[in-house]
Amino acid sequence: MKIQIRNLRRDELCKSLTNQTEMKLGTRGTRPYGVIFRRAFTLVEMLLVVTIIGILAALVIPRIAGTGERARETAARADINGGIKSALGAYEVDNGFYPKSLQDLLVQPSNARNWHGPYLEKLPLDPWGSAYVYYYPGKHNPAGYDLLSIGPDQKEGTDDDIGNWMP
Repeated sequence: MKIQIRNLRRDELCKSLTNQTEMKLGTRGTRPYGVIFRRAFTLVEMLLVVTIIGILAALVIPRIAGTGERARETAARADINGGIKSALGAYEVDNGFYPKSLQDLLVQPSNARNWHGPYLEKLPLDPWGSAYVYYYPGKHNPAGYDLLSIGPDQKEGTDDDIGNWMP
């Protein structure tokens, strides 16, 4: 019995190995013939993701939902204690008394001798689209004036009113 040892060149060795693996693997050498791998999420993974999203939504949505109404209240307070208050103060400094109505800030009334207006470009509306309510003399400030927004319910005298006498 004679054993023949043959020296293979590098390219012959690679070709020999490649032919053997091609028989066992697919054309790309990635998977055996007839076996199909499907990549997808399982039902448990999908339910886990939906549950996590639901928990996050339950935590975040209540915080976001109330901010719009709070922003409107803040805007109404800014109008009452800012721009309109400044205009009323300027009118009072010029004339020695507060106007009888907010319209007097735009058009000179007959009793205002030292009027230097208009003190406002136009009468502002509150964030809910209603006109601000003005009383002189005020019900809450007898020596001054009351200025209020009737709030989202559009009714004066309810808990949602925002006035210059409130903190």
